[in-house]
Amino acid sequence: MFHAIRDRYLDVLASVYLYNEHRGYTSLDRVLEAVRARCPDEHAFLAEVVKHRADEHKHYMMFKRWFELHGRMPLAVDTTVGHIDRFIEKVFGCTIDELDTAGVASDAGQFEKLCRVIMLTEQRGFAQVEILLKNRFVSADPVMTRIFRIIHKDEPDHFLPYERWLERNGKATAHWRERAADFWIHKSLMLAKLPAIFLDRRTPRLARWPDEEAAGYAAAA
Repeated sequence: MFHAIRDRYLDVLASVYLYNEHRGYTSLDRVLEAVRARCPDEHAFLAEVVKHRADEHKHYMMFKRWFELHGRMPLAVDTTVGHIDRFIEKVFGCTIDELDTAGVASDAGQFEKLCRVIMLTEQRGFAQVEILLKNRFVSADPVMTRIFRIIHKDEPDHFLPYERWLERNGKATAHWRERAADFWIHKSLMLAKLPAIFLDRRTPRLARWPDEEAAGYAAAA
């Protein structure tokens, strides 16, 4: 029974993380556009965002290899398990794909808001990884443990650049409404959405990897 529960838990966990890491690095392409437009002379900040994007892609590939090692595809989860997806919708009133990158870059308040959303999301991710590294199901899988140790090491570089940029420019690092949104999104994921996926054995698996889907879409376009 322990092994069956552990395997299902790790299957759901890795599927959710793979989705979020893929969503993260593809969305950061648009953040890079905004940073280049808004802060063209801030080369150090741009380099930090580039590293953030590279790390997210690296993390995606680690979870992809974990699934390959186990000989199965990830569960087909969607934007409802994406913390950044739901946070963007809550704060900006639109999906990530609908977000006006040029408009965000040209509006100081919108750009600051974007930096805060990314910072809070990554801080939440850092805290969650610290919890997972103490989880007995994770610690029972050496490969999964190593993945989360790498993520834990990388994570500060994913929120500190945005936090420092806000501080350098005398801007608030978070508003209470944004912190409240982050809190409730996290709780709804932990207490409702993820348990529902865990219990629903009918959840299908992906037929193709997300990066392959994106490459196919780009080629078709």
